[in-house]
Amino acid sequence: MTEFRRAASARPRSALGLLACAVALPLMVSACASDRDVDLAAYVDSVEPADTLYNQGLANLESGRMTEAARKFEAVDRQHPYSEHARKAMVMNAFANYRQGKYEEAITAGQRYVSLYPSTDDAAYAQYIVGLSYFRQIRDVTRDQRESRRAVEAMQEVVDRWPDSEYVDDAKAKIRFARDQLAGKEMQIGRYYLERREYIAGVKRFRNVVEVYGDTRHVEEALARLTETYYAMGLASEAQTAAAVLGHNFPESQWYKDSYALLQSGGLSPRENQGSWLSRAGALIAGS
Repeated sequence: MTEFRRAASARPRSALGLLACAVALPLMVSACASDRDVDLAAYVDSVEPADTLYNQGLANLESGRMTEAARKFEAVDRQHPYSEHARKAMVMNAFANYRQGKYEEAITAGQRYVSLYPSTDDAAYAQYIVGLSYFRQIRDVTRDQRESRRAVEAMQEVVDRWPDSEYVDDAKAKIRFARDQLAGKEMQIGRYYLERREYIAGVKRFRNVVEVYGDTRHVEEALARLTETYYAMGLASEAQTAAAVLGHNFPESQWYKDSYALLQSGGLSPRENQGSWLSRAGALIAGS
């Protein structure tokens, strides 16, 4: 084609040159057209029917050949975009990538599906795969919990948008686990500050557990740590209230027994101040 453009823009200075150009141009155009025909024919030959590709993907999936399955599903989407088989292949591709541990690819495919087909029956499943892909990447509580937050958000969308879907119960279970991880991270940081007597910073973390993650297993320790921290700061009323809320909600807890003993060592006992934020938070804990 470069030669064609160069010949077409040339300006011969002789009749012989004009004649040569007149002969050459049709031949070159014909050659280019022939190349395009060959390329088009090759493309047509390489395109397989959508149902064939989709069924091949399913067969590979059932045989455990996830990479080949994903390749077939991607081919359906690429060669037959916006077809019914392409729609189904998109969510199956998300699943195949998830099974391979290719979580970013699974998330991208799942989110794309939900964006394009939010009202279909498979939309809940696609969003569930997104949530699972984040969930499988959740790290130890000592490390960053970004994936825990994203898993909560993704699974909460399953619960909110498709409350009658079969994935809701497991989505809720995954949310509880991820929230427990987030609360655990807050406790780890709070204990770090407490050990270094950075009490205000510690209170902020423990309070966040009580107010935001009051339905997790970490709330008992958070209330006990608040009792300990407030007591160390000389804030007797807040320490007594934290212990009272702890005792009201978890009377048999070892954390309550330890908090009670700490207050007694200073001549104090648990006593709830109804005007404290702890009192309001305690009511929420009781209702959770």
